[in-house]
Amino acid sequence: MYIMTNRHHTVLYTGMTGKGLFRIYEHIEKKNPGFTKKYNINKLVYLERFTEVIDAIAREKQIKKWSRKKKVWLIEKFNAEWEDLFVKYTFKSHRNKNTM
Repeated sequence: MYIMTNRHHTVLYTGMTGKGLFRIYEHIEKKNPGFTKKYNINKLVYLERFTEVIDAIAREKQIKKWSRKKKVWLIEKFNAEWEDLFVKYTFKSHRNKNTM
């Protein structure tokens, strides 16, 4: 389950995927038509991992019902600087592969 935003943090998108960071990459690269392409959603700012798909779906539905203020609170609780987690996690993975 994840939350993404655009460059100026004016739009928030909540989604769920079983494809991991590949799905985030699809959003960033505008691979599919829809909301994220239309509103230039390209920055991963919040991520939760689940072992059961049903739990991820339930969490996504829960957060989608929240106000923007509450979503911002959640993001800032875990990512106060609104750091792009996609860059953080993919760079970290790339760096770890190069050091092995």
